Amino acid sequence: MSAKITSINYCPVKSVSFQSVKNCKIKKNIGIIGDRIFAFAKDLDTEQAKLFEKSPEERKGKWNKILTLKNSPALNKYNFIFEDEKLTLTLKDKEILSIDINQSSEREALSNQISELESSLKQPITLMKNEDFPFFDTSISKKVDFVNSVSLLNIQSINDFEKKVNKKIEASIFRGNICVDGIDPWKEREWIGKTIKINNVSFKVEKNIPRCVAINLKPQSDDNSLNLLQLLKKNYNHFDMGIYLTALDDGEINIENTVEL
Repeated sequence: MSAKITSINYCPVKSVSFQSVKNCKIKKNIGIIGDRIFAFAKDLDTEQAKLFEKSPEERKGKWNKILTLKNSPALNKYNFIFEDEKLTLTLKDKEILSIDINQSSEREALSNQISELESSLKQPITLMKNEDFPFFDTSISKKVDFVNSVSLLNIQSINDFEKKVNKKIEASIFRGNICVDGIDPWKEREWIGKTIKINNVSFKVEKNIPRCVAINLKPQSDDNSLNLLQLLKKNYNHFDMGIYLTALDDGEINIENTVEL
């Protein structure tokens, strides 16, 4: 059997948005172009937010200074669409606000809109943007020694988990960039430390992805009663789903591309 890409996804805004595409461009040592290039800082003044925005070193370990589904589950109700330099906030597929990301006043308006919609969030809230050093989990965590990453999910691993817990589990809960099918459940865990190639683009397989309580959120809601994190531990004695990749080349990948080991 061989792994084949079934979907490609990216999140323009860290933890909030999720868009599916047929193909995407890959940049060496960064990953999918456009993925997690925006994030919302919270409880930081203007100068602190600028440092956080520009420098991955300033982000290390500071999960409490960025809006994520783990610390702000109410955000799971919303989504962002990023097209043609426009960033559009939606709720249940209805547009709330669309901004030109190149206009500082409009970025500020979007930050204010989030604050108004979710007044319980720690203020101030500031929309940040960095295309060279996106806001990946790996750029904030102190536990990994690589900054940028692409995530890959094996659909059969999710299916195996689904059967064991007798619950419908949406792949989107795990927010994987690349979903593949055609290999045995958990086969991807054997790829750690190896290099894979997709459409002549090489990726180093770095490590398994440890999951947090964000996967307990039901899609498009702030209901966090799924308890999937505990069920992962109970059934597999780990909290992992998926693997982290580092892009070793520039290039493009497409749905239906085969993964070569």
